Amino acid sequence: MPYARSSGGPAAQTSWPAVLAATLCGVAVAANVGKVAITLDLLRSHFHLDLLRAGWVSSAINSLAVSVALAFGMLGDRLGALRLCLSGLCVALLGGVAALFSTDYASLLASRIAEGAGYMAVAVSAPALLSAASTPRDRRFALGIWGAYMPAGIGLVMILTPLLTRLGGWQAVWLFTLALLAATAVGLLRFRTHYRIPPPAPDAAPILSSARQALGNPLPWLLAFSFACWSLQHFTLIVWLPTFLRDQRSLSPEWVALLSCVMVLVNVPGNLLGGTLLQRNLPRGYLIAAASVVTGLSAVGVFSPGLPDALRYLCCLLVSFTGGLVPSSVLSSTASLARSPRQIGTLQGLFMQGANLGQFVGPPMIAAAVAARGDWQDAMALPVGAAIIAIGLGLAVHRLERRQQRAQVATA
Repeated sequence: MPYARSSGGPAAQTSWPAVLAATLCGVAVAANVGKVAITLDLLRSHFHLDLLRAGWVSSAINSLAVSVALAFGMLGDRLGALRLCLSGLCVALLGGVAALFSTDYASLLASRIAEGAGYMAVAVSAPALLSAASTPRDRRFALGIWGAYMPAGIGLVMILTPLLTRLGGWQAVWLFTLALLAATAVGLLRFRTHYRIPPPAPDAAPILSSARQALGNPLPWLLAFSFACWSLQHFTLIVWLPTFLRDQRSLSPEWVALLSCVMVLVNVPGNLLGGTLLQRNLPRGYLIAAASVVTGLSAVGVFSPGLPDALRYLCCLLVSFTGGLVPSSVLSSTASLARSPRQIGTLQGLFMQGANLGQFVGPPMIAAAVAARGDWQDAMALPVGAAIIAIGLGLAVHRLERRQQRAQVATA
């Protein structure tokens, strides 16, 4: 059965300020992740980077997350969520400061790896803090809100970067994210009394046994692969839309940034809608499948050159908004899958690894599809295929969840 917040039973009421403070930690590290892709041309010029080195700087965090996100989740279950989250914010701060003093490619890459470690530490531990600060009744919605941290952070830095770079180059963007990280660390400390997670019972299983128990359930794996399919679809749009607007429609950098930012940000209300629907007990598997039907059909519209540009952009917004149901459905599942607070980090690490897997394999697959005939229309098969797979995964999630719920009732 899902765990209670404390040994004395569930909390009397949810501390929404504490939930918001933990969520903003995710927004801060997401902005820290997204800043490099948006300022890459400035970084290349300042550090004299060729395309290969620029690619490594851009993908360092993603490569790290694909490799060790699950290990970070298990580390969080061992050290404690609050301690790991605060440590992650501090490491991200140190990485950002180091970048400001970097003089060459090696030091810049090292700072980026430190920022990546901080990002993973926060991403796998903050959901446990949200869970501790919320009642069982509100926990699904609170974790649904958490699902919006990545688009909110990336969208925020995207919309501010043109202004910040005019004021102080790429360094101004780094200073902004440093201020954001510091502010969220202060907020987390301010509400730390709401993040008390009960110690394990004397007869509780060791950390590795608890992690094996969580990962032995096939349901988290289905959810992780669903997340991978969605992130691949979303990343296809993130790669395609700025290129299309800049190279084929000759829009100014400001318009490219604005339209791309709006596309990313509409994912946030999609996540909030997903949290609301989950709060009303709609099955998460059906939400994943239904969202994937809409995103797949919308992707066809996005990559159909015969349609008007306004309609194609509307399809982009529809993909992003509807797709928000997927991360909220996946990330909130720890409310029912975790048998103790010590399993939350492990599960969130698995989901994070799945999401980054989609982003990791997406760019080379997009490049191969477009390079085959030199036409972006050929990239359509990638998001549409991922959506079709996600439909099947969503239906499988629903069937398995129902089966496990019936088994729990039978043994109760």
